[in-house]
Amino acid sequence: MAPILHMFIFLLASTELIVARLAEDGLPTWVKNKELYLLRDQVEADVVVSTDGTGDYLKIMDAVENAPNNSDHRYIIYLKKGLYLENVLISASKSNLMLLGDGMSNTIISGNRSKDGVHWNCTFDTATFAVIGNGFIAKDLTFENTAGPQMNQSVALLSDSDQSVFFRCGIMGYQDTLYAHYNLQFYRECRISGTVDFIFGDGTVVFQNCEIIARKGRPKQKNTITAHGCEKLNETTGFSFQFCNISADLDLIASDYSNPTYLGRPWQRYSRTIFMQSYMSSVISPEGWLEWEGQEDFNKTLFYAEYKNYGLGANLSLRVKWPGFHAINDDAQADIFTVSKFIDGNSWLPSTGVNYTGGLTA
Repeated sequence: MAPILHMFIFLLASTELIVARLAEDGLPTWVKNKELYLLRDQVEADVVVSTDGTGDYLKIMDAVENAPNNSDHRYIIYLKKGLYLENVLISASKSNLMLLGDGMSNTIISGNRSKDGVHWNCTFDTATFAVIGNGFIAKDLTFENTAGPQMNQSVALLSDSDQSVFFRCGIMGYQDTLYAHYNLQFYRECRISGTVDFIFGDGTVVFQNCEIIARKGRPKQKNTITAHGCEKLNETTGFSFQFCNISADLDLIASDYSNPTYLGRPWQRYSRTIFMQSYMSSVISPEGWLEWEGQEDFNKTLFYAEYKNYGLGANLSLRVKWPGFHAINDDAQADIFTVSKFIDGNSWLPSTGVNYTGGLTA
């Protein structure tokens, strides 16, 4: 009995030691990088924004403007449940900001700007939410542009933030919904919808476990999920989709797929996009990819690829025969486009706390 009693006393002492070492925020004091806990369900925000007046601010922009400049530490802005009708710009000086909502369906940032040639002449300016400051994180909220399918470029989210993360976010719009402008970006368990070129830009981006949803557009309009815009051969930018679900919204299904939908078209000469290990519904046209009208020579210089996808839309037998299209069978070649390789995710994603798969296996 003595050894057992001795062990009990040891465990009790150890437990008391652990309790004693808890910091005021409830985290063990030996955890130096508290950012590992940022994406847990309960975090302590620096400020609260609420439309009902129960927070520190009524407007998101007010909270952003009062956040510290060039911060080396994460600054958390909690957005309580509500519809925020405002256009937000996070400037380059606002680094390491995190926006935390109450859920994709509960915290919504909404705008309706469109490139109409009168009020807004630049696609950048139509963004409901634009972030330039590096190290940005968004979790459990939605960015939307409600300009509608009849309008032209209407951005919901624009990210120019290096090493930015979007986790369980809705990004909803029609044409040009998500502008992944530049730099390293990671999207996990997001829901992204649109019509024409609704994921575009020249970022180096991985989309993992995301829902990609094509919507009903204008009559006779063709849907394109991506329009990557690499202009130089020596650049390594591109879009990689892994473990995603590509399907149609109810309005497009109800119209009997009236808008043909393609995986992408080349915005620039060295456009680079790969879909791998993803489900593709019958919404994807058999050809898979669409030419950029008037730039047919891009088909020779682009890099479009598919690897181990499945579903009715993943059949490769009728895919385009362009020199730049590749049906990949080699695991080593596909591995280049994984989180660990393509965006060097193992070096910076762990500190954000977001779940991710670094390679080809979950």
